[in-house]
Amino acid sequence: MTIDERRTAAALETALGRRSFMAAVAAVTAGAAVPATAYAAPTPVPTGSRRGRPGEILQPGRGPIAGDTYLPSRPDEVLWGYVPTVHASPVATVRSGRTITIDAVSHEGILEDQGRDPVAYFAGHGVPRARVLADATEIAASYDRTKRNFDVDGPHVVTGPVAVAGAEPGDVLKIETVDLRARVPYGVVSSRHGKGALARTASGGAPAGITLAEVMPPVATDGRASGEPTKYGNVSVFTRVEGDTGVMTSGRRDVRFPLNPFFGMMGVAFSGASGLTDPSANSIPPTLGGGNIDIRLLGKGSTFYLPVKAPGALFYVGDPHMAMGDGEVSLTAMEGSLRGTFRLTVCKPGSGDAPSVAYRYPFGETKDAWIPIGLSDPDGSVDGQSSDLNVAMRRAVVNALDFLQHDQGIDRAVAYAYLSAAANFVVSQVVDRTTGVHGVVRKADFR
Repeated sequence: MTIDERRTAAALETALGRRSFMAAVAAVTAGAAVPATAYAAPTPVPTGSRRGRPGEILQPGRGPIAGDTYLPSRPDEVLWGYVPTVHASPVATVRSGRTITIDAVSHEGILEDQGRDPVAYFAGHGVPRARVLADATEIAASYDRTKRNFDVDGPHVVTGPVAVAGAEPGDVLKIETVDLRARVPYGVVSSRHGKGALARTASGGAPAGITLAEVMPPVATDGRASGEPTKYGNVSVFTRVEGDTGVMTSGRRDVRFPLNPFFGMMGVAFSGASGLTDPSANSIPPTLGGGNIDIRLLGKGSTFYLPVKAPGALFYVGDPHMAMGDGEVSLTAMEGSLRGTFRLTVCKPGSGDAPSVAYRYPFGETKDAWIPIGLSDPDGSVDGQSSDLNVAMRRAVVNALDFLQHDQGIDRAVAYAYLSAAANFVVSQVVDRTTGVHGVVRKADFR
């Protein structure tokens, strides 16, 4: 299928809905007449269009699509709260070195504690129906691949997996973020009871270092005992976009901050579980396969390397962010749906095409820095869950040392001294069960 054909199919599907679209396809295939209304879809953007309009709503298949392949988020193909395992069937296949554009859907605005109705939820913040994404609406209304359990499942809508031809276990998948575009001019930042940096503990007390009065959201608003997510007392802050700025309103004051779009979740299949909802495939904790890594430096122009465990690598994305501070303390970033274009390249062992660390652990890179990564519990929920930031820090430092010694030829003792004198180690996030730390090692220091 050509990209024009994919655009047309996506536009038709948006206009008709997935089931009506498939019925129309079946009718045409069988030679039956199809009502004229089946073709009343918007005209797709011509091939070669790359420029979007400020504030444009990027409905599925509409507007700039830069990739060689286009992948929408369909209710019968996405996973909600879980990531693909090594047994998953790909929804698309690309050749190594080619690009794919993915329309990702933010979970904020469609979750159960927000009513699972994005049209109604965003209407409450002044957003008309036409400016709510059709795929978000359809996923909220008709997703049934897995039975949703708000208290157990991850929140993320996960799109994929994409098979990359030639990828085999033992390789590295090189993921270059070529382009990122906001699909809507708004986002949401949420804080939920029992989650976040200042969360109440499972026993009902305060975490070490703060008092119960300092817990956020406040203990007095905790309605989880009701069993009804809309009564939990969780807090979501609607945030509008003005140009390159996010704007929150508090009374008569506006709080403004720069946008920095990136995907909080980019991964390859890691879990060997056979079921779709095995705890090891929960979308919340990052693993050696990447996933919910939440590193704000991995935006446009960045490269992310992941060790391959399954044939085809089985790449997926989710958790699109418009902005995030290091630590992601309240629980979420400024969450908002994005259109991302990625170049996916297979790196073979011994080729020199990927950092040596990346054959066993996630590793990032920007034009200015290398990003060694450490996780507190890199196998996720397997054999328990550790959130110890000290463990994540140590692993990030060791991965940085290994890279400087084996890839840059620096004596290990000198590398250790250099990291202490000049590198920065940053808390990626403290909210994903498995916590993360990443280093920022300037390339300019090694010329």
